[in-house]
Amino acid sequence: MTYAQLQAVLDGLGSAVGAAEAHGCLCGALCAREGYAAPEWAGELIEAGASHQLDDQAERVLQVLHQATLEALQSQDFEFAPLVPDEDVVLDQRVEALAAWSGGFLYGIGAGGADRRIAEIDDISEVLRDFSEIARARLDPLETADAGEAAFSELFEYLRAGAQLAFDELAALRAARSRPEAVIH
Repeated sequence: MTYAQLQAVLDGLGSAVGAAEAHGCLCGALCAREGYAAPEWAGELIEAGASHQLDDQAERVLQVLHQATLEALQSQDFEFAPLVPDEDVVLDQRVEALAAWSGGFLYGIGAGGADRRIAEIDDISEVLRDFSEIARARLDPLETADAGEAAFSELFEYLRAGAQLAFDELAALRAARSRPEAVIH
């Protein structure tokens, strides 16, 4: 699935959410909650009262991306990557997409039911603080093209590794949340 394909589906749904932000939201929610399903994600992407409906093709595309993202996060081969525009897109737009992805991830963590226990995990709290900073990233107009590309690559890799770390580190918390509470008599 490419960034452009997801953006076309979102445009067709009349979603105000861009592809990078939508994928970031999905990733954050998958990190925070076991059983976060594609229909729930799709529902969040379609604005309340929007005249567009989720057709079979759009539903399949979102389901495929949801499943591929979950599998990439679960993989021990570090296959996961944030969904952002390809390198043929101007750097300024790619940096904006990284910022949107990062902001979407933070939203997804919160929407996925994050609680204070997440902030108490040192590595995760640091990643979330960094993601918050990246969500405000903009291209420095005084930076050379090579320096800008290098900075983009560094941020991309940090988001990739940070999301993978969050998914791995929050596994026990996700599992604990998915178990029904024991009834105490």
